[in-house]
Amino acid sequence: MTKRSGPGPRPSKGRPEGSTTDQRLLDSRGDGGWVHTDTWRVLKIQAEFVEGFNDLAELGPAISVFGSARIPATHPAYDIGVRVGAALAKAGFAVITGGGPGAMEAANKGAMEAGGESVGLGIELPWEARLNDYVGFGLNFRYFFVRKMMFVKYSQGYIVLPGGLGTLDELFEAMTLAQTLKITQFPIVLMGVEHWQGLLDWMQGSMLEDARIKQSDLDMLTLTDDVDEAVALMVAARERHA
Repeated sequence: MTKRSGPGPRPSKGRPEGSTTDQRLLDSRGDGGWVHTDTWRVLKIQAEFVEGFNDLAELGPAISVFGSARIPATHPAYDIGVRVGAALAKAGFAVITGGGPGAMEAANKGAMEAGGESVGLGIELPWEARLNDYVGFGLNFRYFFVRKMMFVKYSQGYIVLPGGLGTLDELFEAMTLAQTLKITQFPIVLMGVEHWQGLLDWMQGSMLEDARIKQSDLDMLTLTDDVDEAVALMVAARERHA
């Protein structure tokens, strides 16, 4: 596999400044002309699915690593990301990230420097124009939902580093899909006890206590600071499904 530009992001003639393809798709304001425009957008969406499926079909066992794009290389979570990426690569996994800076860059760096497959699935955003320098093979997507499908479809597990809203989005989507049996349940590891403990305490003390979730939902998650433990869980899951 080689690094290349995918379906986006590309400058678009006539694009409103600061807008994205997703924003224009989801904005239903204005006259009825959007109905006809959206009919043609279906073909662009289809093209992104086809290209993603085609390019990732032979990737092999892979783990997605999520985390904040905003952490600097001096942040402790960056070092953890590098070690996670390296350990996954040495265990025979490809490493998939969102292709951006911060924790994503760290995991890609660890995988690449360990001689593993380093994949970045980028997204068109007003403030992120390119994949990080440690992506060995990259695709850029216009549509968030297409990109999220690729993470789920081609990953055997998730390792989630400290992050913000995007990281929480990926985490809870995976939990929801597993809870509703839309996907085969796979291991989800939260790396960083200090960062994640408060969230788990709230889920247990509020959501579980009020019977809005079950203990089995919380049991999907493993909280740890130990990179070896995180990777061992991924290896064990791979062996169970071999």
